[in-house]
Amino acid sequence: MSDAATTAAVADRARTLAPLVWLIGKVQSGKTSIIRTLTKASDAEIGAGLRACTRTARIFDFPAEAPIIRFLDTRGLGEAAYDPAEDMAFCEDRAHLVLAVVKALDAEQGAVVEAVHAARQRYTDWPVVVAQTCLHEGYAPGAGHMLPYPFADGLAGSAVPGLLARALEHQRTLFGKIPGRAPPTFAAIDFTQPGDGLEPPDYGREALTAALVAAAPAAVRAALTELPGAGAETDARSVNAHILGYSVAAGASDALPIAGVVTVPVLQAAMLRQVAKLHGMQWDRRSYAEFVAALGAGTLLRTASTFGIRQLVKLVPVYGQTVGAATAAAASFAATYAIGRAASYYLTQRRRGRAADHLAEVYGEALRGAFGMAAERAWRAPAAGGQP
Repeated sequence: MSDAATTAAVADRARTLAPLVWLIGKVQSGKTSIIRTLTKASDAEIGAGLRACTRTARIFDFPAEAPIIRFLDTRGLGEAAYDPAEDMAFCEDRAHLVLAVVKALDAEQGAVVEAVHAARQRYTDWPVVVAQTCLHEGYAPGAGHMLPYPFADGLAGSAVPGLLARALEHQRTLFGKIPGRAPPTFAAIDFTQPGDGLEPPDYGREALTAALVAAAPAAVRAALTELPGAGAETDARSVNAHILGYSVAAGASDALPIAGVVTVPVLQAAMLRQVAKLHGMQWDRRSYAEFVAALGAGTLLRTASTFGIRQLVKLVPVYGQTVGAATAAAASFAATYAIGRAASYYLTQRRRGRAADHLAEVYGEALRGAFGMAAERAWRAPAAGGQP
């Protein structure tokens, strides 16, 4: 398989299990700023990565090489009559979350509320987070962001200016009336560019991340917490996001009988190349040998032997195509993730001129964590031809 074909196959397989965040909001409400802040992708990268998928929406996969999360962005909401039926159909059968994005001082949110209302009427358990953006438009002239962040514990009795507080409360009342099993969660944010004069430019990022993680299904939480913008150590999180994407692709591949024998090693090799690229390094015979030696031959032998057994189990009628396939998928996901994290640690140490003395421990810890993530996923075979 050529490198180009491998790259396309990885992306297609990762999309089969990548959770979907559906952004619903009017034009220039701040949806792109949210994607930029969470993924640390530039506006140019986001613009180039957005692809039309319905007549009224486009999609952005992150990372593009092996997506761990997909953002569905509605277009033109509020400018004309919007029927969310087509976008809802696109969202079906995907673990996802609805993120409504509204400018704080924009009281006319009827189209957004109606779209969310329609979605929750049909799918009552879809979690909804409302991001209230552009807070600075409600500040006094020349004022900056309020620190410490005053929106975490509600608006009553807070330091929030009266006009802004009333506008936020009005919007929360509107969304509070939508049906569903759980009420919407709200996060007040103001994401700007570094040169805009408002510090910090990602004001309220922690509140938005916390709201998304708290509301999201388990499989979505794993992706959210690995996003570069979810916390500190942005570079490390970017590498981890790619590792998770390749691991998801490996798990999806191994849900098919015998397919994983061919595809999982190819995916793992592609992942190792991508991890090295993100570290600004390349693998050679010496580094591969050193990595294997530091990891321990016993670790690799155990991984290889259990991998072969899993493939054979998948051929057992009925059991092999259900329990066996799910177990194989989870194990390939976990092993791929652990190898990726171990490789990232090794390359980090090598770049710093240090020995990777604790590589086996890093692998073991990552493997245990990955099996925990795998237990929260419903593994299924990838759709033919991938997904849009």
